[in-house]
Amino acid sequence: MKLGGFDISASALTAQRLRMDIISSNIANAETTRAGFVNGKFVPYRRKMVVMEPVQPQFKNLLNDRLDAAASRGVQVTGIREDSTPFKQVYNPSHPDADETGMVYMPNVDIMKEMVDMISASRSYEANVTALNASKAMFMKSLEIGR
Repeated sequence: MKLGGFDISASALTAQRLRMDIISSNIANAETTRAGFVNGKFVPYRRKMVVMEPVQPQFKNLLNDRLDAAASRGVQVTGIREDSTPFKQVYNPSHPDADETGMVYMPNVDIMKEMVDMISASRSYEANVTALNASKAMFMKSLEIGR
């Protein structure tokens, strides 16, 4: 017995939870100027983003999926990539990481953008919980009918 709705919601919940974790990490490191060491120099934290794609069925399962209308698809996380936008430059000659001209390279994290992404991920998570609960309620009602 396949529970497609449960599987789809579960995959989305897992993906959105990871997305919220990555966004939290971005916010926590918004001022981190020493996140790594490259070519003998410290480099700032680089914003990370979650890459998600729909689950693609394997060829051997295509016929079975066509016969089963509730075939489980869902979403999967295919990777976490770093944002390639340039680091912010701030003039602060008293900062320990300032260069000769007094410029400090700060992470490419925009707190406002991260908060919008966090709200989006949170709402997606809530929507999937609602869908999961609706699937559960329908499943329970169908069990009651069978009595």
